[in-house]
Amino acid sequence: MASNLDTVILFADACETFTTEILPMIQEQYEQDGIPDMPARREAWCNWVDSLNQNEQISDWQADNWDHPPCNDDNAPRTSSWTGKPWTISY
Repeated sequence: MASNLDTVILFADACETFTTEILPMIQEQYEQDGIPDMPARREAWCNWVDSLNQNEQISDWQADNWDHPPCNDDNAPRTSSWTGKPWTISY
């Protein structure tokens, strides 16, 4: 495991890389309608953090304690047609 590394990737750098390199692929595959697919974004982030840890680019502590990047926040920008409110259910 990656517990004692000389150099590691910082969280801010990891967020920048995720936002510029990985997020566009998620958007292309899952967000054609303009609505952020938060489960897909979060899964991609978790998988990417795991791979960074397995490749000893981040420590075990980082992998266990990093939160999601801002682009994975539920308040991420949405298209103008998205109100952010739940759909009305009619019975």
